[in-house]
Amino acid sequence: MGKKSKKRLEESGVSAAGFSLPHAWDSFLHYLPYSEEDERLGMVCTTAGDTKIAPHTAYPPRKNDHPAVFRSVAEGRVLPEFQMVYITEGRGVFKSEGKTWAVEPGSMMLVLPGIKHLYKPDFETGWHEYWVGFNGGYFTRLLERGILSREKVFFNTGLHDNILAIFNQIFDEIRAQRPLYQFKACAGILSLVSEILAHDRRRDQPGYYQKIADKAKYFMEKNIFGAINITAISDQIGVSASRLNEIFKTHTGMTPYQYYIHIKINKASIILEEEDIPIQTVALQLGFDDPYYFSRLFKNKTGVAPSKWRKFVYRE
Repeated sequence: MGKKSKKRLEESGVSAAGFSLPHAWDSFLHYLPYSEEDERLGMVCTTAGDTKIAPHTAYPPRKNDHPAVFRSVAEGRVLPEFQMVYITEGRGVFKSEGKTWAVEPGSMMLVLPGIKHLYKPDFETGWHEYWVGFNGGYFTRLLERGILSREKVFFNTGLHDNILAIFNQIFDEIRAQRPLYQFKACAGILSLVSEILAHDRRRDQPGYYQKIADKAKYFMEKNIFGAINITAISDQIGVSASRLNEIFKTHTGMTPYQYYIHIKINKASIILEEEDIPIQTVALQLGFDDPYYFSRLFKNKTGVAPSKWRKFVYRE
């Protein structure tokens, strides 16, 4: 473990070796060490666990068994890390930056570093919480670029077995602590981030918009061997080209043109792999009048020139 990592752990009250809390109640908890090698990955898992808080129980239970920085969760605290907290049973409250949310089964809370917050179960109901803490430059960049946001820290994701499965995969990696377990745990964290963002996107987009994006994809696939003509596709759907561009980009993260290019290059890679035909012929088949432009696009998207693709795939 690097000196900086060790110092940060000790300042937060966690030993450099990390530790698990005793299972005096229905729970799995672990505070994790991480090395300079882990930090070079740009992401580290700092803590993870699940705890079932029974009704009429003080929260957090056995407060003094937690590092000092984590103890004041029910009164208000500021953490030096990110956390995601998923509630599967019971009810409670979550507060962050002056906003308050009612927590119920299926709620996901996103705690951001440096932001004061609190959460706790109702005394009458208790709750069952799953959580994971994480940090690193990769997650900081997600926040800086608006992929994660201070304005969006509470998600009504609902109860989903795939979300629980991801948490349990993270727990399994932490229990076993096999080589590169930190990397594997962080892969699970990225899966959780993608789950909440995908859910939020689906919720914010009316079914009508999804149908438009799906129709556009259909016509692109159907006309994969034709010229790229977004206006013709928008006419078939019944919206303007600018409106299609706006809806499609919101739904998929790319413009119709970018998506059309993507599926054409993917189709070209299959043709080049399976058939021994000239590059110019492949380009013309897929609607590219300029084979040199096609070759530049292909290399830009795949990293390999079309003339070398078959050898690259089969390593001949």
